[in-house]
Amino acid sequence: MAAALEVRGVNKRFGGLQALDDVNLTVEEGRIHAIIGPNGAGKSTLLNCFVGRLKPDSGTVMFHGQSLLGILPYQVNQAGVSRVFQTPEIFGDLTVLENVMIPALAHRDGIFEMNAMKPLRRETDIRKEAVDVLEDIGLQDKLDMTASSMSRGDKRRLEMAMGLVQKPKLLLLDEPTAGMSRADTNNTIEVLKHISDTRSITMIIIEHDMHVVFTLADRISVLAQGHVIVEDEPENIKGNIKVQEAYLGGAH
Repeated sequence: MAAALEVRGVNKRFGGLQALDDVNLTVEEGRIHAIIGPNGAGKSTLLNCFVGRLKPDSGTVMFHGQSLLGILPYQVNQAGVSRVFQTPEIFGDLTVLENVMIPALAHRDGIFEMNAMKPLRRETDIRKEAVDVLEDIGLQDKLDMTASSMSRGDKRRLEMAMGLVQKPKLLLLDEPTAGMSRADTNNTIEVLKHISDTRSITMIIIEHDMHVVFTLADRISVLAQGHVIVEDEPENIKGNIKVQEAYLGGAH
């Protein structure tokens, strides 16, 4: 299977801290790839290197043959990469539908070309795109709800919809179930399965909840002290001694 994302020899240092140490990673197209590891392993730093928030000291990050390094975050987005943040970044004063229509407009018109004075209600095609995505996410009954009044789980799913409406080739999910109840977590797992089954999209998930990881992931990379110590299929990760040592300090 072709590679969607190839990371080679990525290093990042903050003063005396080696946050990323010769990271190598291959994410296959159309798969769900989880990146796990203990706190401080470098997972969020690595994700920030993918989206232009940080520039590695050395190494390459190639997305479908195009380098993601040295370009601005909005250019990474326009290349087909969307990110769902650990803390939902939504427009709290707008409705659920308006939240999804805005990134759809930005995707269509470009970063500085959207006509903000044109009423959203006139954008019938954009409205349909937004409604379709919200139906996929399971929020079709909350179109007119003010976003700030939603539950945390629904806010996370709203942000997923805001990413999906931009028709990305790669969706990056930073702890998509953090702070959720078990019911919300299970609902989100089903939503992500549905997205994976119905859309031509690759996903990278950073997640601490192992139930989520082993339910969704086709492949898992384990990061410890800034270095990928294991990359394998989920069934081979659970009993791996290196993984147990990274999390527990030793295997029994």
